[in-house]
Amino acid sequence: MKLYLVPTPIGNLQDITFRAIEVLKNADLILAEDTRNSKYLCQQFSIETPMQSYHKDNEHKTVEHIVQKIKGGVVVAVISDAGTPGISDPGFLLIRECLRNDIEIECLPGATALIPAIVNSGFPTDRFIFEGFLPHQKGRQKRLLALKEEMRTIILYESPYRVLKLLNECKEYFGEGRRVSVSRELTKKFEETFRGSVSDALIHFQSKEPKGEFVVVIEGKND
Repeated sequence: MKLYLVPTPIGNLQDITFRAIEVLKNADLILAEDTRNSKYLCQQFSIETPMQSYHKDNEHKTVEHIVQKIKGGVVVAVISDAGTPGISDPGFLLIRECLRNDIEIECLPGATALIPAIVNSGFPTDRFIFEGFLPHQKGRQKRLLALKEEMRTIILYESPYRVLKLLNECKEYFGEGRRVSVSRELTKKFEETFRGSVSDALIHFQSKEPKGEFVVVIEGKND
């Protein structure tokens, strides 16, 4: 009985590992966040393993059925649209249930957007806090107030539709002079990282339509 967690490229398909390809080829079933996206990935590497949709809207309903499949001998591999399953993507519920049922879990190392973003930022990497996506409404202000006093480097994910809102909130809660490093389209053709103050970042991304998924790295509060 085994569940594999397989990271997939966050942009550049060449970032997939030989081991990831081998696991996906040898698995009996691939659970994919979006089968349309994952079908293209699998086609590029001649992976013909059957695929099933597994995403935030159906994971609660399907987790028990999947656990029973694994207990019955089916080798399952989980992938997300990009990056490592369970990191701001579906996976946690299934991992927890597998552990409760004494199912072995193996997580392959691989792509995740937060690591290149913080390394590129130039901010301290020895201690940092990863918040993923902030709540859209309820609890958002509370999280920002807590992060205002955070002395470690802060990492947030954001969509292109809300990144300007997030930067305005950073200006309000952290101050316009707080330094940020804003990365988008990591590993892709139009990869960009902007480094500067919150105010400068706002001016930069207001001057052109934000595109791609964003990682916002925020300097921790100084003593």
